[in-house]
Parts: sequence; C-alpha cells; structure tokens
Amino acid sequence: MVNEEEEQEDLYVYKTIEVDTGQQPLRVDKFLIDRIPNISRNKIQVSCKAGCLLVNDIVVKPNYKVKPGDTIVLLVPEEKEELEIVPENIPLDIVYEDEELLVINKNAGLVVHPGFGNRSGTLVNALAYHFSNLPTSNGTDRPGIVHRLDKATSGLMVIAKTEFTHSHLAKQFFNRTSERTYHALVWGEPAEEGIIEGHIGRSLKNRKVMSVFEDGEYGKVAITTYRTLERFGYVTSVECKLKTGRTHQIRAHFKHIGHPLFGDPEYGGNKILKGTTFTKYKQFVENNFKLLPRQALHAKTLGFEHPTKNEFMRFNSELPEDLKNVLERWENYAKHSQTE
Repeated sequence: MVNEEEEQEDLYVYKTIEVDTGQQPLRVDKFLIDRIPNISRNKIQVSCKAGCLLVNDIVVKPNYKVKPGDTIVLLVPEEKEELEIVPENIPLDIVYEDEELLVINKNAGLVVHPGFGNRSGTLVNALAYHFSNLPTSNGTDRPGIVHRLDKATSGLMVIAKTEFTHSHLAKQFFNRTSERTYHALVWGEPAEEGIIEGHIGRSLKNRKVMSVFEDGEYGKVAITTYRTLERFGYVTSVECKLKTGRTHQIRAHFKHIGHPLFGDPEYGGNKILKGTTFTKYKQFVENNFKLLPRQALHAKTLGFEHPTKNEFMRFNSELPEDLKNVLERWENYAKHSQTE
C-alpha cells in the first residue's frame, strides 16, 4: 500500500509517497518508476543530481533502497496535454545566455506557452525556432520553461537549456530561494509597505480569474510583500516581491485589498476607481488606458543560483515604454494638481 499526496507550485508538483510497512528493499528509482506514470529512470537520475529526490528529508542517489516507513519526495513536472509545437521566427530580447540557460525580457502581449485559444505565436514557438534540444521534462509543448508570466505582463524570465538546469531551477522556484521583484501601478493609496496573505484559487463565479480565500478552506497559500515607491494622488507605484508563485498572484492580491492594478481588465482596474468625474480628469485617465492597454505590471528583477557556476546571479530590466510613459504622465499630473 502506498500513500501519495501532491503539492503544486507553478509548473511543478511535489509527489510525496509514504512507503508501506510491508515493502521489500528496492532501489528508489525502480520503486518510483513502478508507481509514477510516465516517468523515466533518466528523469529520476536528473532529479537526484539537482537535489530534487529526497528520502526522509535527505537527498539520495538512484540506488538508494527504500525501506518500510520511508517518506519519498520527488519534484516532477505537472502533467499537461501536449500540443505540437511549430517553430516561429519571433524575435527574443535576450538579456543573458550561456550553455546552461538564457534570461529574456518578455514583451507584454506574448503568451508563454500554447494552450486553449493560443496555439501559435507564443514564447515556446519562438524558442523552438531559435534553439534546439531544449529540455522537455516539463512536456514537449513547454521546452525549457521553468516559470510563467501572464500574457500582458512584461519582464524577466529564465529559460533552461539542459535537463539538469531545468530541475535545478525548478527546485529553486519551488523552494522560494529564487528572487523576483515586480513594479506595478495600483489604484488608490495603499500603506507604505505591507504583506498580503490569503489563499488563491480559481474564482467560483468566473473561472478565468483567481480569487482570494481568507479562511484557507479553498485555494493555495499565497504571500505577497510590497512597498510604496511613489504616490501620485489617485494611483501609487509599488514594488512587489513574491513569497509564493500562484497564478495572477499580484493581480488577485491587490484586488483583494481594494487596490487593483491600473488598467487590469480582468480585475476591475480598467475603470476610474479614484478621483473626480470631471471631464478633464476622465479624459486624462482614458488616454492612459489607451497608452497602456494592459495591467501595469512588470517583472523587473530576477535572481537565482546558477546551476553549474554555483554563484547567485541577479538581473534587472528597464521599465517598458508604455508603463514608463504612463508613470511620467501621472507624475506630471500630480505635480500640476499640487500647484493649482
């Protein structure tokens, strides 16, 4: 008898297996192959090298022999329906590249991987064109993908070039040892700094968006910290850091505390939520919506330990022009309002 539980983070799942008291000694790789569908011995060995296979909280080798009462934990890609990927010559903004990985600056509007309604024109289609033999441990339709950004969110992403790097980076994202900061423009005036906590799960009313559930009976733990960068009266520029990596986390969390992201159509930020109803102000805000027809969110910095160099690497990206222009316009508006 084997007890198995799953805990999901982003694109990966931790499989926890409790070994039954009647289990005979058996190599852990053979044990797992028998009990986890669609997993190869090579994938298990790669996970071992990256420190993603543990028995009783200790990293083990594939030849470890399981014993009754052992607790086995393995980090493996989440199973998804795979689609045929057609390479497409889509330009990539590459910030850094070596034999193991590359860091890109994703443009707003670029979908990360194919799915329902987005069969082509994605980052994965571009990667398939520009690179060959990217790791497919997360599925042949998501080669090299370690983490995601929403379609309309711009900013930094890391792509793995080898299976070992893929597993190594996945472990960092899952264990929250990677660093990610985002810059956002939100409605209203939140506190100078704060921690937003609340389980995030698919909305019970609209399956396209996420909701925050404070009682913890639904959804998964989600924690976002933030600090104020600059106030413009009706909107505020903030820096956010993720302690977890849930879908739409920043967008759902700020909606939950009453400060939706400026321009966010799915979380109510594309309406005038603060300020007067005077025609001049209304026109100003609507012009900003036209300049930034998306949520005001940018993945500005990214940090992680390089899998083979054993050094922590940090990357920083400039704000994209659409967000930068809107911030400047709000800054000028705030200054002008103070002098009136």
